Amino acid sequence: MQWVNAIVQGMVTGGFYALFACGLSLLFGVMGIINLAHGDLAIIAAYVAITLVPATHLPMVWGFVVVVPIFAVGGYVLQRTLLQASLDRSPFTTLLVTFGLSVIIENVLLEVFSANGQSISIGTLITNSFALNNVITISWFSLTVLGVAVAVLGALQLFLSRSRTGRLIRAVADDREAAQLSGANYRHLFGVAAAIAFATVALAGLSYGMLTEFAPTSGVTTLLFAFEAVVIGGIGSLWGTLVGGIVLGVAQQLGAQINPAYQILAGNLVFLAVLAVRPRGLFGLRTA
Repeated sequence: MQWVNAIVQGMVTGGFYALFACGLSLLFGVMGIINLAHGDLAIIAAYVAITLVPATHLPMVWGFVVVVPIFAVGGYVLQRTLLQASLDRSPFTTLLVTFGLSVIIENVLLEVFSANGQSISIGTLITNSFALNNVITISWFSLTVLGVAVAVLGALQLFLSRSRTGRLIRAVADDREAAQLSGANYRHLFGVAAAIAFATVALAGLSYGMLTEFAPTSGVTTLLFAFEAVVIGGIGSLWGTLVGGIVLGVAQQLGAQINPAYQILAGNLVFLAVLAVRPRGLFGLRTA
């Protein structure tokens, strides 16, 4: 039963990883941008919450009402300025730009907030749980995050497949030149995709800050887990991102069941195994 519990806890943990990976997968799938500042942006969202939300007199658990719109607007602006300018030069330039952005964010956070760990307090909501039996206990908060990840990925999938803007984003991602000839403003569409990606990053950052302590240097770890989830699931597949997050979470929990020191190692080994056997991921799109 302990092994079953590890699998269940891994699936729940996978919801966090999928939520973190959603924006990373979208940016790469639409624009081919590997955002190395992804994890740092999530940490910024947590710091924005503990700074701004108290001024609104809202409960901290409702921080997404304040933070997500800010990040959506910020994502659009950043894409139309810095990211688009680097993308016009080359994909390698965007890699350097996002790396530089990551370094700047981390150092600014260290200067402003110091290296001390902080957390988003939501009271007893974080500790509430329910028991399936005398061994398996599931946190309501973690289960909620898994549900949010499924809802976000499902809504995004519907948006990309059913809405006019979503279909235009997919068209631009497939063939930018052809979409331009049809009258699509690819710069605006890239901005919309970035706004959505940054909004999901904000959700992930808030969830992380509520679950555990965070510091200016926490972005590196979150970026690693998000990247592994995207690669395992398959670049270009949103549902693959969910599966990748769950596979990574289950692998880590099974590794911890063998030996607590093997938790991160087990996830990394699964990541490397997928790269070796199926480089495009479990549900990755085939390339010509």
